[in-house]
Amino acid sequence: MTKTRVVIVDDHPMVTEGIQAILETYDDIEIVGTLTNGQEAIDSVLKLAPDVMLLDLNMPQVNGLSATEIILEKRPETRILILSMHDSAEYISTALSHGALGYVLKDVPTEEIKTAIDTVMAGQQYLCTGANAALTPKIADGREPLTSREQTILLQLAQGKSNKEVALALDISVRTVETHRKNIKRKLRISSTAGLTRYALEHGMLQGTGVSL
Repeated sequence: MTKTRVVIVDDHPMVTEGIQAILETYDDIEIVGTLTNGQEAIDSVLKLAPDVMLLDLNMPQVNGLSATEIILEKRPETRILILSMHDSAEYISTALSHGALGYVLKDVPTEEIKTAIDTVMAGQQYLCTGANAALTPKIADGREPLTSREQTILLQLAQGKSNKEVALALDISVRTVETHRKNIKRKLRISSTAGLTRYALEHGMLQGTGVSL
């Protein structure tokens, strides 16, 4: 039987120990590491090669959102399952937009974490009942949240900078800017640069920049 390799990342030992104790009762789960912060998770992901990483959002050094993006860049096949006490739509949708495949609130029965692991291992998204209910209004809005990097690039574009100028300012390639630009337009369902500028203005992103329509 092939076991699912799991790493638990949380800066609260009692949380880690509780989850580990439950998961170790399943024959098809192998806990290959317990870590205390996002930086440890980033540094260890290639060595530990987890199938699933249970990741807290609020941790010292590197938070769960930033860690998720970097971990998936280093090892895309790892499934990130967020464990959090935050049940706001903003937290949940942002975690998913950063690449997490699932979101489970810490107050769920511990056995539900096993269900979440099985679901993401099957390549499907898993949201616990509370997370799914919180996210529903956001889905109805039709717009996905932008990552912090995308927000930075949107601000640059809304100020009238070209892809090349943005690339120089952020020390990234023009192709990377173009990819982010496409993703921003897709997420916001906006097709024009003027539309992006209008969105940035309406959401207070251009205050103090002197940009107007």
